[in-house]
This record gives sequence, structure tokens and C-alpha cells, in this order.
Amino acid sequence: MTTLQKGDQAPNFSGKDQDGNIHTLADYKGKKLVVFFYPKADTPGCTAEACDLRDNFERFSANNYALLGVSADSAKAQSKFKTKYDFPFPLLADEDKSVIEAFGVWGPKKFMGREYDGIHRTTFVINEEGVIEEVIAAVKTKEHASQILK
Repeated sequence: MTTLQKGDQAPNFSGKDQDGNIHTLADYKGKKLVVFFYPKADTPGCTAEACDLRDNFERFSANNYALLGVSADSAKAQSKFKTKYDFPFPLLADEDKSVIEAFGVWGPKKFMGREYDGIHRTTFVINEEGVIEEVIAAVKTKEHASQILK
């Protein structure tokens, strides 16, 4: 779905997290950044994915990674999701879809025979200089950390 590829400069995004703090690409210069887009907070697949990342957070930190979850949920929904599962990383409440669209992960989807527009579960691994190192479109929700930290 996304047209962004390995070697591309990551979009210079700006988005608010569950507490109203602003995050931009520049904030993460000098760190590797994992930006994972998920369709909806507190749904089975999204919960499995985010919990797997949480459970491996020490490994990410030890390897100079920062993590940032993004969906079109409200700040309130993101805050509840983060608190319920004790996520150690921020969740952007991208209600205007500016970050989602910058990364090109919004578009037509099919679910149980019906078509609709939504977020494609996609993860971007961005290096210390803001260049995309990897685009993971085939996310394995229960073992996503090992897809990234292979």
C-alpha cells in the first residue's frame, strides 16, 4: 500500500500522543525509531502486536530504539489503551490522519467481504539519520518484535 521504501527519507511528521505531547521525526535523531501503525486501539490484533513490543521493550532500548504507535483513535482511547496494558512507549492519536497519510498507510481494505478505507497495519524502521531501513507490511502481531530485531 505505502509507496515509501527502504532507503527513502522518512516523512517529517508531527503528531500528538495520548497526553497531548507533540512528537516529530527530529525528536528521534540519533536513535533508531520504530513507527508502528495499527488499525484500532484495544482490538485483539493490535493488542497482541503492542503487547509483544512492550514485552521486548528492554531489547529495543538496549539497541538504541525508540517506539511510537500510531492509529486514528482519539487521545482518550489511546490513553486508556496505554494505561490498560502499561505500554512504555507513546501512542499518537492521529485523528486528522496527517501522520497516517504522510506514511501512506491509509487506504482501501477488505474485511469479511466488505470494503472500506482504513489503516494498513504497517511498521517502519527508521535509522538514526531519518532514513527508512525497513518497511514491514506483513506484520505478525504475536511476534512482531522478532520481525524487527532479527
